[in-house]
Amino acid sequence: MAPRKKTTMTTTRTKTTAGYDASAIQVLEGVAHVRKRPGMYIGGVNKDGLHHLVWEILDNAVDEVINGHASEIDVILDADHRGITITDNGRGIPIDRHPTLKVSAVEAVFTKLGAGGKFDGASYKHSGGLHGVGAAVANALSERLEVEVWRDGGRWKIGFERGLPQEKLRKTGKSRGSGTSVYLRPDPEVFGAKTTLDPLILRARLEAKSYLHKGLKIHFSDGTGKKETFFHADGIAEYLTKLIQVRGKAAIHKGSFYLERDEDPKIEVALAWTEATDDGIYSFVNGVPTPDGGTHEQGLRNLLGKSIRAYMKDNKLDPKGVTVTLDDIKEGMVAVLSVYVLEPQFQSQTKNRLNNPEVVGLVEGGVRPALELWLNENRSTAEAIVARVIASARARAASRAASKAVSRKGPAQGRLNLPGKLADCSSRDPAKSELFIVEGDSAGGSAKMGRNRKTQAILPLRGKVLNAEQASLNKVVSNEELGNIVKALGCGIGKQFDISQLRYHKIILLMDADSDGHHIATLLLTFFYRYLPELIRRGHVYIAQPPLYRVDIGKETLWVADDAHLQKILAEPRRGKPEIQRFKGLGEMMPETLRDTTLDPKRRQLIQVTIGDELGTDQAIQSLMGKDSSSRYAFIMERAAEAEALDV
Repeated sequence: MAPRKKTTMTTTRTKTTAGYDASAIQVLEGVAHVRKRPGMYIGGVNKDGLHHLVWEILDNAVDEVINGHASEIDVILDADHRGITITDNGRGIPIDRHPTLKVSAVEAVFTKLGAGGKFDGASYKHSGGLHGVGAAVANALSERLEVEVWRDGGRWKIGFERGLPQEKLRKTGKSRGSGTSVYLRPDPEVFGAKTTLDPLILRARLEAKSYLHKGLKIHFSDGTGKKETFFHADGIAEYLTKLIQVRGKAAIHKGSFYLERDEDPKIEVALAWTEATDDGIYSFVNGVPTPDGGTHEQGLRNLLGKSIRAYMKDNKLDPKGVTVTLDDIKEGMVAVLSVYVLEPQFQSQTKNRLNNPEVVGLVEGGVRPALELWLNENRSTAEAIVARVIASARARAASRAASKAVSRKGPAQGRLNLPGKLADCSSRDPAKSELFIVEGDSAGGSAKMGRNRKTQAILPLRGKVLNAEQASLNKVVSNEELGNIVKALGCGIGKQFDISQLRYHKIILLMDADSDGHHIATLLLTFFYRYLPELIRRGHVYIAQPPLYRVDIGKETLWVADDAHLQKILAEPRRGKPEIQRFKGLGEMMPETLRDTTLDPKRRQLIQVTIGDELGTDQAIQSLMGKDSSSRYAFIMERAAEAEALDV
């Protein structure tokens, strides 16, 4: 063996360090840092990040309510949906000069990261805003923000542009009472030229806030002239009833469990079991929704398992031959959990997850005795819940064979039980592997010839698949087309789902760019959402964007996604007469065309499927894909004027 050559890093080190000295270190503070790295503060510049600006201002108003200083909030959306005004009748932000910062307190709150009235524990006992950065972040990412304060008999105003004050705080007149009004218009330089706030998202958040805080009135104007007032005297007990109605599955028992605990930490919880096959826990900390859960939800799960198992054991109701798991206990349960913590520790500025470890025991200890008492005092209800739990456990055991995971094995481990129509890829690395679920054998043939055989697998489907919203798990797993998808994915379904066995990290729905294709994609998305939702939550599901038209103008070829895109192209001044070809389906595309427009990662366009609003998504699928046709009729009638053409 030849001796190894000595290597030196001298040349490389010189090249990489050249010009890299102290002058290369940038110091960005306050507004500049927020605008440079908005994702650090709001999670991203997508729709969620855009609306997070509103939540920061709204939460400040709600904090006045939580602490007993306000009772009403007005929210007015501009007609163009680009700006919004949030007004509360609280104490009003202080307007006097800050002793250290040498500017008015209002200016400090909206320009200085870390400036706020929620650190000393005296001005606010409980609050959703903790770090003193929310208002300043919202200001920094707004094209225009204006603050009006009335207190101490006067009315005061100050304006900002992209986080910087354009004027000093000035007195504009006299006033009675007190309060704060904030107008903000998110910056299109940050969020894009078509930046608009969604009135449906705003409405859902405002309605949820009104349920969480008894006595709070929220007035909402959606920009179209429509005005609503949200007020719910029964709080989350009433919210639970609404959630059950929205989810479309009836409760299996009369009444529901409700507890309001006033001592610290203040806890309010309502729960019931339904006929649904999944569970829904809607949790909040200091009035702020926590969609990613956290330690308060862990406490709820712990006490549920212990309480139900204790009741079953004490009453000799343990089933023979099956083991009851926490998943069986939670199945069909809908719960609303609201806790108020003095010093909450959130995972990030977006406050999606609570991290306080002590809250696990506080929730468990504070709620478990009351739940066990409720079960023992309501025997018929408790027995209905236990029967539901046992049925879930038996169904899980019975469906084990049908939902057994298909794992990728080596040649020595035997042949994979894969669908016969699947054209698999050669790669064994799931992170590099893609599965295209394609509409029809003809399109599947073109896709197979145009794909990259190393990393891209093709699974053709025959016709429109089963509507999973109207089918049981047994019917779903016995359906040939959906069963083939489950076999190909390898991660199992139902209780046997194991995402570590997923064979492809990109699952791409490739349908024709017409109404039939959209319908098939919707049916598949319904299946994934109802039976494999974790694949969507983990970001594994995508929708391909094949062209509907090919437009040739001179020597230029353009691929057009839809009719709106076509009209835009035809309206642009170009040399030459356009020649337009409309594709009837993917099957009539040449493999090379399908590869260049839709399969090639360097040139294709994919839409990642995400779940923004769990409740809204659940309601939409239930309404549009469920058995009740009246909701679909109402949807069509309400939106008929918006449709330019209907393909019937």
